[in-house]
Amino acid sequence: MSENTTDNLGLYLVNLVMGKEGTPGAPILHLSLLVNAASGAVTGHGVQTQAVAAPGNRVEIGNITGQIHGAGFGGVTKLVALQGQAVISFPPPAIGSYLAPFAANLGVNNEWSGEGGWTLGTTRVEDVPVKKVAAQAAAG
Repeated sequence: MSENTTDNLGLYLVNLVMGKEGTPGAPILHLSLLVNAASGAVTGHGVQTQAVAAPGNRVEIGNITGQIHGAGFGGVTKLVALQGQAVISFPPPAIGSYLAPFAANLGVNNEWSGEGGWTLGTTRVEDVPVKKVAAQAAAG
């Protein structure tokens, strides 16, 4: 498969990392997305992590769906809108969990590099780098 995704036909997998990696305590989003090149439909899953010594610093995000739209804004060639859900557990000593909505927006080039942001429950992250990574790194 070519690194330039404009050459991809059919379905292809793209693994992304969003966030300010290396910044202590910064939330990082790892995405593994299956893209239908013909329709622009996206499906996949993600993991939000955070470098803190507290329970619940890893949140699995499932049922991610979305759409890619073409763009022509400078180096941005793709606008990606995603949505999904995650089960978030209350921190101890509380007991229980709740279903939190997830949404993300990305502006990327053909190499899947650019900027974006996301919301997950009460967490809101904006204007962070987006980059394509190897499959192992996307797993979180």
